[in-house]
Amino acid sequence: MKEDKMPSRRETIRKLLQGAGFLGLGGLTWGAYVDEAKSAELILRPPGAISEEDFVKACVKCGECVIACPYDTLKLAEPGDRKPVGTPFFEPRKIACEMCPDIPCVPVCPSGALDVNLVSSVKEKNKETMLDINTAKMGIAVIDTSTCIAYWGIQCDICYRACPLMDEAIELKYERNERTGKHAFLKPVVNNEVCTGCGLCEHACVTEKSAIKVLPLSIILGKVGSHYIKGWDEDDEKRMEENDVEEDENMDKALDYLNSDWKDIVDE
Repeated sequence: MKEDKMPSRRETIRKLLQGAGFLGLGGLTWGAYVDEAKSAELILRPPGAISEEDFVKACVKCGECVIACPYDTLKLAEPGDRKPVGTPFFEPRKIACEMCPDIPCVPVCPSGALDVNLVSSVKEKNKETMLDINTAKMGIAVIDTSTCIAYWGIQCDICYRACPLMDEAIELKYERNERTGKHAFLKPVVNNEVCTGCGLCEHACVTEKSAIKVLPLSIILGKVGSHYIKGWDEDDEKRMEENDVEEDENMDKALDYLNSDWKDIVDE
């Protein structure tokens, strides 16, 4: 912990939140900042953050999570940052999340904007719910293969080694280099289901502008619809049974397509 820095940080944050200028923002001025922030989709929140839309409504801008962070990772958005003013965020290229086991920034949140349930897991032995930073979903790392030098054939595994979930969130894929016929590619590959979005890979990347970046889940992940299931996945089968998903128009179309007479289609 950086004990010597905590008092000054606490004082600075409280001055920001309690300053006459900030509290005296009129409705029109505040509205302008909110409108400006709406265009900023690439915001990374602390561990345990609820959906962005709900987060902005729930966050009381107290700064407690920022004060609790021992690595100065979290910052409060200021006017001009193109983010909702007073809300916490981090920029991994500058300071990544260090994946604290006790996740000090989450339990101090008074409003539920940071939810401990989103960074918890159940121990198999005693069924006790424990904080687990490995379940965090701050974002997902994405690799620009055109600028990642490992994809050029230059041996580099810095993002792989920087990853706190090495061989889980980031793996190395070995491929023969057909161009030289002598060397192998060691290509980093991100596992979306495991990546926490801590940004340690982005922070460590050796290229001038990081070839691997952490982006919010809302930007990266698609949505397939509840009427699709993974027939090979028992958990997904149970989801279908438990939710008793009703057939909708899209499902009807899909079934009609799959059950169509292929001979007629070929003849056409």
